[in-house]
Amino acid sequence: MARCCQLLAGFLLWALLMLSWCEASRSSINGYDHHHSYGNFKSNSLIKRRDDGTRLKSFARVSSRPPTTVSVSDFGAKGDGKTDDTQAFVNAWNKACSSIGAVNLLVPEGKTYFLKSIRLNGPCKSIITVQIFGTLSASQKRSDYKDITKWITFDSVNSLYVDGGATGTVNGNGETWWQNSCKRNEAQPCTNAPTTLTFYNLKNLRVNNLRVRNAQQIQISIEKCSNVQVSNVEVTAPADSPNTDGIHITNSQNIQISKSTIGTSDDCISIETGSQNVNINDLTCGPGHGISIGSLGDDNSKAFVSGVTVDGAKLSGTDNGVRIKTYQGGSGTASDIIFQNIQMDNVKNPIIIDQDYCDKSKCTEQTSAVEVKNVVYRNISGTSASDIAITLNCSKNYPCQGIVLDKVNIKGGKGSCSNANVMDKGIVFPQCKST
Repeated sequence: MARCCQLLAGFLLWALLMLSWCEASRSSINGYDHHHSYGNFKSNSLIKRRDDGTRLKSFARVSSRPPTTVSVSDFGAKGDGKTDDTQAFVNAWNKACSSIGAVNLLVPEGKTYFLKSIRLNGPCKSIITVQIFGTLSASQKRSDYKDITKWITFDSVNSLYVDGGATGTVNGNGETWWQNSCKRNEAQPCTNAPTTLTFYNLKNLRVNNLRVRNAQQIQISIEKCSNVQVSNVEVTAPADSPNTDGIHITNSQNIQISKSTIGTSDDCISIETGSQNVNINDLTCGPGHGISIGSLGDDNSKAFVSGVTVDGAKLSGTDNGVRIKTYQGGSGTASDIIFQNIQMDNVKNPIIIDQDYCDKSKCTEQTSAVEVKNVVYRNISGTSASDIAITLNCSKNYPCQGIVLDKVNIKGGKGSCSNANVMDKGIVFPQCKST
């Protein structure tokens, strides 16, 4: 009986193999006949599955290897807060960038590293995690900056991770620059100052658990980047420090900023032309100028921003809440924007669109404008520190289109609206009927 079962099992196995072979043969023949595209699809799918399997195995092998650690201390960085450690950082970066596999570039905890302007260039062979566990301290001498507009720059790197751990701090030491600013002292000429931390032309960037302090000017700038995640960052500067925007975004796509606290003298987050799919959530902002899209269209330029969502924010004591600002004479669009689930406490201009923005001594009236359309304000509440809680100052030639106020309740101010197509949903206070 056992012998019969074995024979039967062998026969069934043989039959299944023959059926599989016949099916494969028919597919192969059809692949070169009138079902040519179908045959190619199956063949390509098989190749893809093999390739995917190979990649998965390769990834598993790479992932199983512990990352290599490259410490700036190994390249002579002193970390005493006085010695110039710039070249040691460059040498450590070059080593990490030219290595194969995953690399941790370590800035040890408990030390302060004095740096002049520094540019860390890619592309890199490795996937780098920059572990800033100590403090980076900026030179206050203008002569120490090859590019006066930037202090620390990461340029053209793919898959970069910057981790501040529990202690990592980037300190721009901006006081000297602020004292010499024309915005503090009108007798001084208006000159550029460095951005503290610039991410330029990067793909797949993550910045977590980092503290940025006292920027010379802008604190963090994201320029020409894609696929960026910023979370658990703390950005601070005094309320009277000029132009210290918290996070500045321009010409960048697919940006996520979450669980962060920003308090400066300027915009907590500013979003400028070329930016798409920007998502901000769980943000605490104040002091500062709030969350701004713009300014757009300066010097008669074209500007395009779309797909911005702010979902979950607390703003306290800011000059503005959520703002869209454009110059006269510009062109382009700011569209598909959502501000929702926002609490505002003692904010001077909680909701504002200004298509007549001017930061120059004299601005002339012009007919063209950056169009503003499809903007939703939903579940926004709080108090206004001025007599005007909602301002929609739109262009008479290019009125704001598709503005929705949905469950808005801001106490302490009225609405002032012109040239705006506004629709109310739910309870809206104050009312903002366009004139």
